[in-house]
Amino acid sequence: MSRANNANGARVARSKGVPFSKNPVLAVRLPVWRSRVVLFVLFAAFAGLAARALWLQGLSTQFLQKQGEIRYARTLDLPATRGKITDRDGQVLASSVPVKAIWAIPDDVQEAPPEKLKALAKLLDMSDADLKKKLDSDRGFVYLKRQVEQDVADQITRLDIDGIQTRKEYKRFYPQGEVATHVVGFTNVEDAGQEAMELAQQKTLVGVPGSRRVIKDRLGHIVEDLESVREPHDGKDLTLSIDSKIQYIAFTQLKDAVEKFHAKAGAAVVLDVHTGEVLALANWPSYNPNDRSTLTGEQLRNRVMTDTFEPGSSLKPFTVGLALDTHRVTPYTKFDTGNGSYTIADKTIHDTHAHGVIDVQEIIQKSSNIGTSKIALSMPSQDMWEMFTKVGLGQQPKWGFPGAVAGRVRPYKSWRPIEQANMSFGQGISVSLIQLARAYMIYARNGDIIPLSFKKLSEPPVGTQIVSAKTAAEMRDMLEMVVLPGGTAVKAQVPGYRAGGKTGTAQKVINGRYSQSKYIGNFVGMVPMSNPRFIIAVMIDEPGGPVHVGGDVAGPAFSAVASNVLRAKNVTPDSTVTQIIIPENSEQETP
Repeated sequence: MSRANNANGARVARSKGVPFSKNPVLAVRLPVWRSRVVLFVLFAAFAGLAARALWLQGLSTQFLQKQGEIRYARTLDLPATRGKITDRDGQVLASSVPVKAIWAIPDDVQEAPPEKLKALAKLLDMSDADLKKKLDSDRGFVYLKRQVEQDVADQITRLDIDGIQTRKEYKRFYPQGEVATHVVGFTNVEDAGQEAMELAQQKTLVGVPGSRRVIKDRLGHIVEDLESVREPHDGKDLTLSIDSKIQYIAFTQLKDAVEKFHAKAGAAVVLDVHTGEVLALANWPSYNPNDRSTLTGEQLRNRVMTDTFEPGSSLKPFTVGLALDTHRVTPYTKFDTGNGSYTIADKTIHDTHAHGVIDVQEIIQKSSNIGTSKIALSMPSQDMWEMFTKVGLGQQPKWGFPGAVAGRVRPYKSWRPIEQANMSFGQGISVSLIQLARAYMIYARNGDIIPLSFKKLSEPPVGTQIVSAKTAAEMRDMLEMVVLPGGTAVKAQVPGYRAGGKTGTAQKVINGRYSQSKYIGNFVGMVPMSNPRFIIAVMIDEPGGPVHVGGDVAGPAFSAVASNVLRAKNVTPDSTVTQIIIPENSEQETP
């Protein structure tokens, strides 16, 4: 009824000439103020949006720029090249070669064709399942493989798989391989030093990486290079004291000796008498630092620096040298060693033979434990302790080489007479091979000792006097007698050169007891005796079979190393003896 009435009203209004706007159908029933409020609110909203747009786009652009950079701008690390390591003559021992790291944005790789992913897995030397596992990661970035060779990385790039990217990095290469690895060391995948000089000189070698700001698209491609944030600074090169020729000689001769005597392991070191530079440091077993996939702890051990052992008779020259220097004995002072047995309290010391009455020279030549013990007991224990510590035994080395050990020399106040006697011939005291080699410098030089260096030196260091030059000369004469007929190291003779040194054989300590079947044989010597230039120390650990004394297992290795080194360095011969005759019944030192 109402619709009909309205329609009739509208017709009536038209018939009477009433304007359309006054039509009763359009009559406003709401209050006028409400429409004005709505209009004001809409105006205020548009004004706010306009002000915000003006603020963001005209007055303050930092926020939008920051948001844009978060999405597209990246800071790329520019790796610094690690410094080279060379020997004293410039031959490269370690260098960095450019390689690539292969990484992926997993979400972008998911749509890659299966045949391309299969080819990628093959190039990365991975199984399809391993690659899929990495790409299933929920992270936005994942490394697929590090240190990939350049030619392989180029093949991966040519696959043109979305989300697969490469990054420049460096891989360490060691041209000498297993020969010099225990002195050079190696780095990990992050180019950080892990062993030996690579670790010791990390701060010098590593350099400072740089960085650049770039813009990347969604697929990780660089579309614009913005700026250089910091230029990379390459690491400094390091020149070692090592002589590659001498290192190779020491390594090969040591390896041959270990294999010949079926030994567990061995170590050798060559020192420059004039400068204290380490010319060679070798261990066997060894490993190839370029491929460490099968590396074991036995191969990794740097026995020259980190293993300690009882030196045995090779410590006798320091007991005798102290007695000579304090004028308690002369080279011709006689001692009665009896029938080869000498009892102190309830303990008995033995010699291999009954030497009877012999002088100090013969005590060293024949390696008499009894004679050395009698000399030791004529001196205060404090004097012996001071002698050992002055030459570096029992002291923490300061050579800048990681893992170097101090060895052990017990405080003299606790020494009993039998302990003092035992220490005089190298029992109850522990040393490393390099400590023992350095200690012999006081006799190779004129009674003084100098620091060791693994870096090439521009000038020799200043020495510290330990014994007189006269004592050093007397001891050199005795040490030379050791390698001549009648001595314990006739197999250490060097054709064409005068040599000298001292053998050492020690029973290994197993579970707190001296083993009756496991020994360490060593020899420390110097050449040429007319003007010593090199100290060479060799240690053979657990030689197999009946031959185990230092003169038989370490002496020949010393001779082979010395002979080759002297000729390689063109040292003038100082002996007319070129044919070495080994007596059938040569002397042996007592373990």
